[in-house]
Amino acid sequence: MLKIQNLKKSFGGVVATNDVTLDFPEGSLSAIIGPNGAGKTTFFNLITGAFSPDSGAILLKGENIAGLKAPEIARKGIGRAFQIAQIFPTLTVYEAIVATVMAHRHQHSAMAPRFPLASAHDRAQEVLELVGMQARAQTLSRNLSHGDQKLLDIALALALKPQVLLLDEPTAGMGPEERWQMMDTVRGMWEREKITVIFIEHDMDIVFKVAQRICVLSYGAVLAEGTPDEIRSHPEVIKAYLGSDHGLQH
Repeated sequence: MLKIQNLKKSFGGVVATNDVTLDFPEGSLSAIIGPNGAGKTTFFNLITGAFSPDSGAILLKGENIAGLKAPEIARKGIGRAFQIAQIFPTLTVYEAIVATVMAHRHQHSAMAPRFPLASAHDRAQEVLELVGMQARAQTLSRNLSHGDQKLLDIALALALKPQVLLLDEPTAGMGPEERWQMMDTVRGMWEREKITVIFIEHDMDIVFKVAQRICVLSYGAVLAEGTPDEIRSHPEVIKAYLGSDHGLQH
């Protein structure tokens, strides 16, 4: 589904992404972990077109999308939710989702009517159900809790029917119970939509329980890649990131 080949990006003399090669199969659920400054968000920025790579390829179903602009990459099927939620604060949850669907379809002229197109309405209802926000459909986005704003950001990405969904720290700023609720929602969405999901996360308990595969970045390069059990027991990962106590658990 998504293949990253020899991806490189530098900012001045700082190498942010160093020859990264990774494969995310269709329908997989993967986590990206690593210390602060490891290049995780830069990696997402390269995939989604916020940055252009210096070299390398980003293959979506065999097509190299490296260097394309962000809107074009979104239309080709890559969605993203951000560490800091990107929402429409003056719109209700329902209106924000409908507006996103219609803008994505280049139906800007249709955003003025009081009654949106039926297909946009249908997709908004689907997404509300998918993320469990039906009861908050008429709530102004700015009045949502922090966790619900993060959930709305994911809903807006889902509204575009992506083939690949990138989640940048979906549980950031949440308490323990709220974090698990968020990841239960993410996992349920992944199981229902059958899309490829890649998420950045610092909570190792969540990572090892939720992800099928884990990629560890360090100084912009891939330190290790494998199943949760393989990563938990990987000597270099334990030394560089997890610590010996975590590596010995389970």
